[in-house]
Amino acid sequence: MPFRIALSGLNAASADLKVTGNNVANAGTVGFKQSRAEFADVYAVTFQGLGDTAIGGGVRLARVAQQFTQGNIDFTQNALDLAINGEGFFVLSDSGSRLYTRAGAFSVDRQGYVVNAVGQRLQVFPANAGGGFNTGALSDLKLDTSEGAPSATTKVTAALNLNAAETALGGAASDIDITDPATYNYSTSITVYDSLGQSHTATIYFRKISNNNWATALAIDGSRVGDGSDDLTFTSTGAIDTTATTLPITYGSYTPTNGAAAMNISFDYAKATQYGTNYAVNSLSQDGFTTGRLSGIDIDSSGVVFARYTNGQSKELGKVALARFPNPQGLEQRGDTVWAETFASGDVLYGEAGTGTFGVIQSGALEASNVDIAEQLVNLITAQRNFQANAQVITTADTVTQTIINIR
Repeated sequence: MPFRIALSGLNAASADLKVTGNNVANAGTVGFKQSRAEFADVYAVTFQGLGDTAIGGGVRLARVAQQFTQGNIDFTQNALDLAINGEGFFVLSDSGSRLYTRAGAFSVDRQGYVVNAVGQRLQVFPANAGGGFNTGALSDLKLDTSEGAPSATTKVTAALNLNAAETALGGAASDIDITDPATYNYSTSITVYDSLGQSHTATIYFRKISNNNWATALAIDGSRVGDGSDDLTFTSTGAIDTTATTLPITYGSYTPTNGAAAMNISFDYAKATQYGTNYAVNSLSQDGFTTGRLSGIDIDSSGVVFARYTNGQSKELGKVALARFPNPQGLEQRGDTVWAETFASGDVLYGEAGTGTFGVIQSGALEASNVDIAEQLVNLITAQRNFQANAQVITTADTVTQTIINIR
């Protein structure tokens, strides 16, 4: 009997060494969670129960418990490196099967999907066409590397100041000659885009007709498009008189020579002023853009993935989905630092970073292993001593047995 008890002790110490060795081996593995060997004593229970003099039958390995404590956050230069600070797991798709991980070292495969080192795809809540995200569905995060379609300019917003002290030229908008600076007081230009994404230069001309009254005209690529449908009329305080000025102002249609659709641009002068200071353009913006290619990715703390394009536009591609479980220690380890749902773990709950008990996401960072090397080295010494002590029990039992055998 002592041999079996000591043998169970040797097996337990050996299992403890293996668990500790696995922790030490993965001290540098991103997202790794250390394990702890837990043991239980062994008693042979009969129908009548145990007597007061029952002696145990040794020890057994009860379970290897995973320790889901937070690892340190190490910062990197890769925007697709993600770390969770708090609760939750990244959701992965492995050919349709759902897996979960804390290792956020992601990259892009040849098809544009965001994957981990073994090709499992990161899951996100897809973006809705009207804004927001569909948190009731999961989809693969894919970066579109094709050239984005352009959008024609339809509106220009101008915030500028016209000098009230300027000399009035009289006349009307039709008196503006875009080739003769003497026929207008000011001009300013902005780049606009047609339906094919080609840029054009739109120039607005201003002529002071009388006090508080200005006429405007528009030219695109040096060709006169038309005059303002109404003059710009200002109040005595220098603000646009909305009762006398119809906004926005349209000048007419311009048809590019490259086959693009006709351009009909409206101009909003609601923020224009007429003060007794020099002419100034405070802001001049338009809503069109040319074609663009993907130039970068940004991911905020809530997991929203923004794609930046070379034409200055940005687009929400999705929101990184997180998962949590009632009992994370019940998850099944699948290797490659991923886990799978089991009956013991409880049903998965999907959510968004920064909501409820879910942690926040840090882009450009990775969660390091939560293995404490100093602690593991102490565990190694303890397991070694336990192994030696159990081996000594076998040696002692062997000596006793040999003594009995030698009785004559």
